[in-house]
Amino acid sequence: MSQLFTPITIRGETIPNRVWVSPMCQYSSDTEDGRCRPWHLIHYGSRAQGGAGLVMVEATAVQPEGRITPWDLGFWSDDQSGSFEQVAEAIDRTGSTPAIQLAHAGRKASHTKPWEGSDFLEIGDGGWEIIGPSPVKFQDDWGTPNELTIEDIDAVVADFASAARRSVDVGMRAIELHMAHGYLGCEFLSPLSNLRQDEFGGSLRNRSRFALQAVRAVRKTIPESMPLFVRVSATEYMDDGWNIDECVQLCQWLKGEGVDLIDCSSGGNSVDQNLEPYPGYQVQFSSRIRNDTDMLTGAVGLITEPLQAEKILADEEADVVLLARELLRDPYWPLHAREVLDDDTSTWPDQYARAAGIPSIAR
Repeated sequence: MSQLFTPITIRGETIPNRVWVSPMCQYSSDTEDGRCRPWHLIHYGSRAQGGAGLVMVEATAVQPEGRITPWDLGFWSDDQSGSFEQVAEAIDRTGSTPAIQLAHAGRKASHTKPWEGSDFLEIGDGGWEIIGPSPVKFQDDWGTPNELTIEDIDAVVADFASAARRSVDVGMRAIELHMAHGYLGCEFLSPLSNLRQDEFGGSLRNRSRFALQAVRAVRKTIPESMPLFVRVSATEYMDDGWNIDECVQLCQWLKGEGVDLIDCSSGGNSVDQNLEPYPGYQVQFSSRIRNDTDMLTGAVGLITEPLQAEKILADEEADVVLLARELLRDPYWPLHAREVLDDDTSTWPDQYARAAGIPSIAR
C-alpha cells in the first residue's frame, strides 16, 4: 500500500489515510448567523464520500467580530451547535475523521465575499469594528484595528476554549487553531503587525504568548485523547518579518503545550509579500519543521498529483498532505489517487461502483 493511504494514529484518533481536506472558507452562512447551511452539509459530505481521511471544516470564528465576512461560519454560541453536529455526523458516517479549524480574523475581518471584491465593510454597510495586536492596517484602504487590551486578549483566548468545547460536544474529533495567513494569531507573531511594548510584544517569546495561551486553554478543554493541530505561516516573505527560524522555535514551544501536528502554510500577513508560488513550494517548511522539532507536519500548497503527494511522504518531508483547490475541482481525488498508486478501487462507495469499473450484478 502507498504511504498516502496508510492510516495514521494521533493520540486516540486513527485517521484512515493521509489525504486531508484543508480548511477552505465557503462564505455561505447567513449574515449574523454563523451556522452551517445545506451547502456546508453537501460540500463536506462530498469530500468525505470522496475518500479523504480527514475533513476539516473551514475557519470558524470564535467571536462574531472574528469573521472575515458576515457570511463566515462561527461557533461563539451553543445555539449554533445543531448545524455543526449535522456536518460532523455526515463526515463521520463515511468513515472519515471530522475536524474543525477555529479562528479569529483580527485586522482582516469585516469584508465582502471574495467574488464580490473582498472590499472592507464599514460599520454602516454591515461591517464592524476590527481588532488586532496593534493599530496597524493590513493595507491602506482597509480599516485600522483597535488595539486589544489585556482583558480583550483574555476574552479571545477564553472564546477559543469555549468554541473547542462546543466542537467536542458536536462530534468533531480533531481541532486546528488558525495562527496563519495574517489573521489574529499570525498578527501577534509578526514584528511588522505587532508593535506592542507589553508582555505580548517585542521579543519572540512575547509575540508568541497569544498563540501559546490559546493552545494551552484549548488543550485543557478538550479530551487528552483528541488531536490538536496548529496552522502556521512559516514565513511572511518580508525583510525583518516573521521567518522560518522563528517559526521553528514557536513550534517547539507549541509541542510543549500539547500540539500534535503543525499544518505548514506561509504568507498572508503583508500586502507587499514577495512570493512566487510553484508546485509544492511550501513543502520545504513542513520538512524543516518536522526535522527540527520531531513533530508531525502537514504539507500544503499546489499539491495536485498522486505521485507528487506520495513522494512528499516517502521523502519524509511531511506526515500528511492537505489538499485545497484540487479537492474543490475534484471531491473524489482520493479515490482516483488510490487507484493510481495502489491499483485499488475497493474504497469506492457501492453506489458509485459502476463508475469505477467494479463488476456488479446491478443493472
